[in-house]
Amino acid sequence: MNGRSVHRSGTIVLSVLMAAIGLALIGQVIAGDGGGVLSARLLLGVLFLAGGVARLWIERKRGGRT
Repeated sequence: MNGRSVHRSGTIVLSVLMAAIGLALIGQVIAGDGGGVLSARLLLGVLFLAGGVARLWIERKRGGRT
């Protein structure tokens, strides 16, 4: 494993974790534990989810390019 593949794997793992945190935050709001529809927890959840998915999408588009 070279440095590039380690970096790519790390990016994928952290992106999936970001998306999972976002889903968990959104789930808390939907379950009724996190305030109303305009709560900060919902906003953070949406932003974490969007950030994680965007990072995965960009990494997939990059592919094996250097």
